[in-house]
Amino acid sequence: MRIFLSDENAQVAFGSQLGDVFAGHGLVFMEGELGAGKTTLTRGVLRAYGHQGAVKSPTYTLVEPYVLPRTDGGEWHVNHFDLYRLADPEELEFIGGRDLLADDSLALIEWPSCGRGFLPAPDLRVMLSVLDEGREAELTAHTPRGERWLVTLAEYLAPQA
Repeated sequence: MRIFLSDENAQVAFGSQLGDVFAGHGLVFMEGELGAGKTTLTRGVLRAYGHQGAVKSPTYTLVEPYVLPRTDGGEWHVNHFDLYRLADPEELEFIGGRDLLADDSLALIEWPSCGRGFLPAPDLRVMLSVLDEGREAELTAHTPRGERWLVTLAEYLAPQA
């Protein structure tokens, strides 16, 4: 699935739609060159869960955890990773990576290639490309959950008759 995103506002809005589809659980790889908008898309996903604060790339801390209240009294756990500066995938073990990738949370991972060998296969891969005007997001499912997300997203994005 390919989606054209005309500007930053479109990226945040699309991220919010993705957040609705993810329902707070799963593993998403976010790829693209520097400045493609991976953190901007993450900001949109977090908006879907009610986060209104700043969203910065956790380039130096490797992960930024978000615990957000749900309407049923529970909590959403969203972990935003940026592995760009990861020297060795084994470092993820030292920061509690296995717990942060638990199935009861949503993990959004920028630069997943730096975690190769430690990270499991993603449910969904989002490849962001910079165009002359705007961005393009190419989404590829890698698990049955990811396939369900794409079906739901296609329904969500379909024009209403």
